[in-house]
Amino acid sequence: MKTVDFIVVGCGLAGISFIEQLKTNNKSVLVFDNASQQSSTVAGGLYNPVVLKRFTSVWKSKEQLELALPFYHSLEDKLQVKLDYKIPVLRRFTSSEEQNDWFAASDRPQVGEFLSTKIVKNTNPHIDAAYGLGEVLHTGRIDTGQLITSYISYLKTTNEFSAEGFDYDALKITESGFRYQNVLAKHIVFAEGFGVKRNPYFNTLPLNGTKGELITIKAPDLKLDYILKSSAFLIPMENDVYWVGATYEWNDKTNSITEKAKDELLSKIKMFITCDFKVINQVAGIRPTVKDRRPLVGEHPEYKNMYVLNGLGTRGVMIAPYVSEKLFNYIEHGQTLDSEIDIRRFNSN
Repeated sequence: MKTVDFIVVGCGLAGISFIEQLKTNNKSVLVFDNASQQSSTVAGGLYNPVVLKRFTSVWKSKEQLELALPFYHSLEDKLQVKLDYKIPVLRRFTSSEEQNDWFAASDRPQVGEFLSTKIVKNTNPHIDAAYGLGEVLHTGRIDTGQLITSYISYLKTTNEFSAEGFDYDALKITESGFRYQNVLAKHIVFAEGFGVKRNPYFNTLPLNGTKGELITIKAPDLKLDYILKSSAFLIPMENDVYWVGATYEWNDKTNSITEKAKDELLSKIKMFITCDFKVINQVAGIRPTVKDRRPLVGEHPEYKNMYVLNGLGTRGVMIAPYVSEKLFNYIEHGQTLDSEIDIRRFNSN
């Protein structure tokens, strides 16, 4: 029998962030992930502290960024890969009223420190932005695909990873923790994203799941060196390639790409880019979204030492390190979980 401190099920943004907490604190771990959930790998990976539809601050954005950026930098050193791409996010204004709303928001606490008060004049002949652009400060993109691929490779070298699907029926609860196949563990953490809907221990949590689709376009004439937010996000990659996203679909819970989503994204970007382009790829995944837009963190109400780390929604890049630290401190140091993220907030509902 192999003995570990923790079993972690799921190796997306939530799982990786929590595993790093364990490693920093010299805890042993075995990770299970069968790549069935794609929300982290198809994410745009933006860290952006402002809700650009309403010019409001993202929940706990300052605290999240203070943890997230050093976290990803440490992973760059550990994995010897580039993950953090510093790139401005510019919001396209469609009217003078939107400009005024932007300036009003820049005077408000919490959100104001993330908004430049200078209107950026559009100089790109292939972007339609007659009213100019507003720049969000402290933004960038994490290459989530590279992160997950590299991190799983790292776990394989230390014999801490299994690509098998987790068999819930094989999990045995013991007096000292859990037995799973030939493994004994004191704790188990489920960080499965939308896959938690199949988890018999946590499938009653109100995780709805929202399907998102991205398309990739090649636009040689566009020459964009910032992320543009209008009716859709336009994210520059390399070699004149751009990600366009993302859609929001609440009923379809498959990872299959659709013509409907592609048509929606194409109609949106044609409203503000005027050069030729071609679609070269399309991907889909289910975001782990919750009705109150807060993460799902905490201990199972009946089984001690069984935990969930989920519900990161559309901003997993920023939220994952923050909630992972909260869960670790709850488990190891008895620190109280914020009622906003604790799954016990749904006990009376």
